[in-house]
Amino acid sequence: MNDLLAPPLALIAEDEPLLAQHLGQMLRKAWPELTLCDVAEDGIQAVQSALARRPDILFFDIRMPGQTGLEAAAELVDAWPEDTPFPALVFVTAYDQYAIEAFEAQAMDYLLKPVTAARLLHTVNRLRQWWTQRQARDAGAALQLALRQLQQLQPLMRTPLASGSPAGPTSPAPQPLQWVQASVGNTIHMVAVNDIVYLEAADKYVRVLTATQEFLIRTPLKELLVQLDPVQFWQVHRGTVVRAAGIASARRDETGRLTVALRERPETLAVSRLYAQQFKSM
Repeated sequence: MNDLLAPPLALIAEDEPLLAQHLGQMLRKAWPELTLCDVAEDGIQAVQSALARRPDILFFDIRMPGQTGLEAAAELVDAWPEDTPFPALVFVTAYDQYAIEAFEAQAMDYLLKPVTAARLLHTVNRLRQWWTQRQARDAGAALQLALRQLQQLQPLMRTPLASGSPAGPTSPAPQPLQWVQASVGNTIHMVAVNDIVYLEAADKYVRVLTATQEFLIRTPLKELLVQLDPVQFWQVHRGTVVRAAGIASARRDETGRLTVALRERPETLAVSRLYAQQFKSM
């Protein structure tokens, strides 16, 4: 975290170098005291850089390779130290009014592409006010605020909108998935969705685990997620989705972290901060 008496530090995450350079130049004009500590080219690099440099403000493009801006922010919320105030989040988006209304409703500031000097000045003025008030804020409160805001934006994470495919509220919802096709050698296994205990992202594959078997498929987890019934399948981590009926219990350790035990498998699965509200009765 930057010293409160020093100028704030900002990090830009944008996969298009010219757009990142342009935003940086505009920020220097609108807020000369602001220090740009790094420019990340994708969501994964943004998370790594933010955890290493502890900036005060994050400008995250929504549409980035590897991880979207929302996914990167969610990972940061889970990994951020509790004794350090969480950065202010500003999302940069080219999405339609549906997405913008979602950001506005959750008090998330945003910049619409192409970024204009007038809109950026509005954002900078809000950030200046936030910066002057930050000293009175508790580090844990800042983290909880960001967590609540991202929790309210979870519907965007479960739609093609979050992966860079603009879509409005009238887009037809996909039919719930009934079967998953998994190839093993020359054989294609038809795995019933109701038999799945959990799914886990693993490099370029997704592990599909039933009570007795494990399969690897190439379909990205985010594509499977939008086809699964959210009542039956709970996302408990950025890379883990569990069938709710397959959860035997949830345990909270002395640090407040949650893990779940499964009915039909021996593994225990970590629950990230972002998804812990599903076990709020504990």
